[in-house]
Amino acid sequence: MKLTATCGALATALVLSLSASAADQAMAVAKGTVAPGDGNSVTLKGNAMPLTGTPVRVGEPLPTATLVGGNLAPVNIADAKGKIRIINVVPSLDTPVCDAQTHELAEKDPALAQNVEMVTVSMDLPFAQARWARAAKVKGMTFLSDYQKAEFGLNNGLLIQPLRLLARAVIVTDKDGVVRYLQVVPEVTELPDMQAAMDAAKGLM
Repeated sequence: MKLTATCGALATALVLSLSASAADQAMAVAKGTVAPGDGNSVTLKGNAMPLTGTPVRVGEPLPTATLVGGNLAPVNIADAKGKIRIINVVPSLDTPVCDAQTHELAEKDPALAQNVEMVTVSMDLPFAQARWARAAKVKGMTFLSDYQKAEFGLNNGLLIQPLRLLARAVIVTDKDGVVRYLQVVPEVTELPDMQAAMDAAKGLM
C-alpha cells in the first residue's frame, strides 16, 4: 500500500511538472538521446529517473510486446509489417508536452501520413486515448495502451521506474519491422526532434 501511494504521488508530480513546464515556457526540443534499458536513466527537471527493461536497438527488429487497442483487443506491436511506422511514445496524453508531441506527428506533414503508419503508445487507458483523439480531432493514428503489463516498456527498455510510465521517445521502423531510428528524450519535459524522425521515415520510402 505504501509503495502504491508513493508511485501514485510520483506520477502526480510528473503530470504537474509537465503541465507547469509547458505553461511556464516555450517547449524545448531535445536534439540528443539517451540509451534505453537497465542501468540508464532520463531526467525530470534534472532529477534522474531510472529506466528498466531490455533496450531496443537500431538495426534490430522491434521487440514483441502485447498492448491493448482501442477495441480492448490485444495487439502485438511487432506484427505490423509491410508499412513504415513512426511510433510516438509518451508518458501521458493528458499533459501539454505529450499533447503537443502527438499533435505534431499527426499534423506536421499530412503527405507523410498518407504513406507512413502513425502509432502512439502510452500508459493511458484505451478509453482515455480515445477521448484524447476525439477532443484533438486526430484521425488516421493508431493508439495502443501499455497499461496492463507494461510489456512495451519492459521489452524496449523504456519503462520509467518507479513511476510505471513510459519514457518520451520516437521509434521509426521499416517495412520489415526493423528499427531504423530511435530517440529517447533525455529530459522528460522536452519534446523529441519529430522532424528528424519524419526525415528518417522519408528516407525509407
